[in-house]
Amino acid sequence: MRKVIANVWMTLDGVVQSPSYPDEDASGGFGHGGWHARYFDELSMNWVIENVRGAGGYLLGRGTYEIFAAHWPNAPRDQQVLAEPFNTLPKYVASTTLPGPLDWPGSTLLRGDLGTAVRALKQREGRDLHVIGSPGLVQSLLARDLLDELRLMIDPVLVGGGKRLFRTDGAHRPLRLADSQVTSTGAIIATYAAERA
Repeated sequence: MRKVIANVWMTLDGVVQSPSYPDEDASGGFGHGGWHARYFDELSMNWVIENVRGAGGYLLGRGTYEIFAAHWPNAPRDQQVLAEPFNTLPKYVASTTLPGPLDWPGSTLLRGDLGTAVRALKQREGRDLHVIGSPGLVQSLLARDLLDELRLMIDPVLVGGGKRLFRTDGAHRPLRLADSQVTSTGAIIATYAAERA
C-alpha cells in the first residue's frame, strides 16, 4: 500500500496561511503573507525538489489546485525541475465546489466520500501520493487517519494569528520523528510518521 505524505510550510506558532505571497490568502485580515520565502536555502530547496519529484502523484485541495493550475503549465524555464513532475504526474483534487472536468491535464476531481476515494488511491500500485500545501485537506486526512507522514518545514518566525495546520479537536494522534535537519536559515525540516496500533 502506498503512503499519503503531506508537505507543509509552517511558522513556529503553527500558521500555514499565505506562505508564498502577500496576497495569496488575506482572509480574516491576515497581513503577514509571504513569510516563508526568506527561509529558503539550498538544503530546503533540494528538499522541496526531492519531495515533488519523488511523488507518484499529488493530492490537492481546491485552493492549491487553482494556484498550481494557473502557474505550472506556463512556468518559466528555470522552474522546470518542479513544473515537469507537476505537469505530468496524476493530480487528484479534493473539492466539493469545483465543477468537472478539470482543465489542467492529468487532474481528476475526487467524487463522493473523501475517505473512500483516498483509501482506493492508496491501494493502487505506484509511488507515494504527496499532499502539497492544501492545509484543509491535510486536516481532513488527519481526522480520517489517512495521513502516513507529515513533512514539515518549520520556519523560525511567529505571526501571531492566521490559519493553523492543527485543529483543536481534542484528538490524540501520536507521531514518531523519522528525520530532521536544520537549515542555514534556522528552519527545521522534520518528517513525522503516524504511529498506529
